[in-house]
Amino acid sequence: MDANLLQWKNQGQSFLSRLRTWVCLLDPSLLLSSNAEILKAHSLIGSTEKLDGKDEAAVNLSLSSSHPGSGAVLPLFFRPPAYLPISGPLVVASLLPHSGVKAAMFWQFLLQSYNAGFSYVHRNSSTEKEKTTSLTQLLLMVGTVSYTTCAGALPQIFIDRLRIRSPPLQTLCRSVLPIPLSAALAFFNVLTVRHQETETGIQVFDCNGNPVGVSKAAGSKAVWETALSRAVLFGTTAVVPNLLVLFLQSFLFAGVDFSRGTLC
Repeated sequence: MDANLLQWKNQGQSFLSRLRTWVCLLDPSLLLSSNAEILKAHSLIGSTEKLDGKDEAAVNLSLSSSHPGSGAVLPLFFRPPAYLPISGPLVVASLLPHSGVKAAMFWQFLLQSYNAGFSYVHRNSSTEKEKTTSLTQLLLMVGTVSYTTCAGALPQIFIDRLRIRSPPLQTLCRSVLPIPLSAALAFFNVLTVRHQETETGIQVFDCNGNPVGVSKAAGSKAVWETALSRAVLFGTTAVVPNLLVLFLQSFLFAGVDFSRGTLC
């Protein structure tokens, strides 16, 4: 990793500074940049002795569009600015009431496949050996997507197979159970797809960007922190639409007369 980039990332570590940085990195307009512009931005960071405010646009473009370890340009749909616009609708679609198990598994398959692909693209491959890891990684991804797809459709499977018709039980399966389930599956997805980083370790650098060795502890910490942040993100995303549905249902059941603002 470039020393200049490390120094820039270590500047302004207050919460508001980090929040502002992430908002900039998630800007969807960055997806419009071409590969040539991304590579130019990455080379500019490496060639500049000291980064300043004028280079902030180049830093944001490089961090949001290139791999932090290899510097390679990330696939368009797996760049951080594309994550929320793609995964957000998939999460909402997977939480909607479905007519059957097949529909529920279809949306879960799309969601879990995208999550697995995103985790794979952003993995730390500094210690990977292609011949020994390609087959293992493929099996991990196939197994992860298969398991999380079936587990994600469990609420709809319960409703159909157990023939649940009770409104409270349907609310439990469709509005309450998916929240912890979404968080758990997001955690499991990252943990399994990037499991090899915890076994082989990742390359670590000093404050000047010089490699100092390989650390399994750093690999485990990076994977666990990423998995936890992904679980919080998906758990929060699952809460919002479910709360809105429950809020609207409470008004309908209470018989609200919106035209008069009174209860019937």
